[in-house]
Amino acid sequence: MMNKQGRPTGLNTAANLSPNSFTTHTGNRGLEQDELLIYEIGDTQRTGVDLEDLPVFESRLGGITRDNEIGLAGLSEPEVMRHYTRLSRKNYAIDMGLYPLGSCTMKHNPRINEKVARLPGLADIHPLQPISTVQGALELMDRLAHWLKTLTGMPAVAMSPKAGAHGELCGLMAIRAALDKRGENRTIVLAPESAHGTNPATAALCGYKVKSIPANKAGRVDLRALKDALGPDVAAIMLTNPNTCGLFERDIIDIADAVHAAGGYFYCDGANFNAIVGKVRPGDLGVDAMHINLHKTFSTPHGGGGPGAGPVVLSEALAPFAPVPYVIHGKDGFEMVEHVTGGGESFGRMTAFHGQMGMNIRALAFMMSHGSDGLARVAEDSVLNANYVMASLQDIMTLSFEGPCMHECLFDDRFLEGTGVTTLDFAKAMIDEGYHPMTMYFPLVVHGAMLIEPTESESKQSVDQFIGALRHLVTQAKSGNSALFTGAPYLAPLKRLDETLAARNPVLRWRKED
Repeated sequence: MMNKQGRPTGLNTAANLSPNSFTTHTGNRGLEQDELLIYEIGDTQRTGVDLEDLPVFESRLGGITRDNEIGLAGLSEPEVMRHYTRLSRKNYAIDMGLYPLGSCTMKHNPRINEKVARLPGLADIHPLQPISTVQGALELMDRLAHWLKTLTGMPAVAMSPKAGAHGELCGLMAIRAALDKRGENRTIVLAPESAHGTNPATAALCGYKVKSIPANKAGRVDLRALKDALGPDVAAIMLTNPNTCGLFERDIIDIADAVHAAGGYFYCDGANFNAIVGKVRPGDLGVDAMHINLHKTFSTPHGGGGPGAGPVVLSEALAPFAPVPYVIHGKDGFEMVEHVTGGGESFGRMTAFHGQMGMNIRALAFMMSHGSDGLARVAEDSVLNANYVMASLQDIMTLSFEGPCMHECLFDDRFLEGTGVTTLDFAKAMIDEGYHPMTMYFPLVVHGAMLIEPTESESKQSVDQFIGALRHLVTQAKSGNSALFTGAPYLAPLKRLDETLAARNPVLRWRKED
């Protein structure tokens, strides 16, 4: 038994207080510190450093020099440190607990990755150094490229794309270059109706029209509808496998064969590669191009807007059109091909430099730590955890499609009918239980979708606690305790926010009150 002596967890009923009614003079709630905006801390009459007066100089700002005080308060070092530390405590993070976002694969980032990325000779190199001084870095990128090609069964990889959507752009630009070489002006890209939003956006950016392909009752691409949509105008299909409903596309080879027979190319969205890494090679399924989210499958940091990395593996048909720069084995060591020379088929350059070095280092560290057998275990454990969640909740929540699932399981809001609790209410109540909500309302093909991905990082104990929290909330909703949900979250620092108003009428500039 757990010794809870001296650690009461209930409310102070003697004082008749609740977490919502209890107020403090400071606004702080125990270790949860209230925090002002940085502009509101300190004052503008002092600064944490001493600066010499500027000598007389001639401005080169073309008449747009600032003509008033900047108004930024000066802060001492303790004030700065406390400010950002307190803000960090308001964020949910994978280092705090299970992060159930479906499709996003919020997995643990091993600390060995960080240690390797900070090694001298890796952390302090510069992309403009002479090639002769960065042979080790080029060898590292070449080694990572080898692993990516081996795991996907593809002969080539473009390392420069900076994120998944950027990788999609790379793949479609290679497809467009290949079609141009064939002298064909195809205008349509097919996308399943459950596709990630970046798929149709990328196709549109490349000048294609997007045609949606419906799903069948099993949550997978309707093969007949797909074949009916194929024709001489179809340039490619963009399909995710496993798909966004957490299901493996059983007809994947038939889909690839049909697209190829029609003269198109098969772009696979690699967002869910984590579920099949080391188990299935996309190249064997007929894939022509696929981006790989290093943060999802190979544990590089995820979130915060970057840094991202989305290498793209290419089939033999598309390899000649890969972007520059890329690494080759030269007679005197590793070399970089920086330019498209006469007769070259590369579609050109996407970025200034050769990928995101820090993310490449972390991804390779993850691969080498696990080895080929360990990477296969990653896929097995992620699928096992998702199916465990599905099996543990299907009696009390409503599954959208019959299982088993792959790395994520999909529920919908039918179990909330008649309770007065919405999908959003349910998500907000999860915050009070200490969890970031799962992916809500996506994929759009399912009403009130709740997409859960526990990943392979989680132990049975942490998954059991998460399952218990959801079962508790469902029980409360069905018992009529709607007040627990409609005002939630009660325990978050800023309580319930009007996100719709914030999105449609954002206040982006702070103004000092008079």
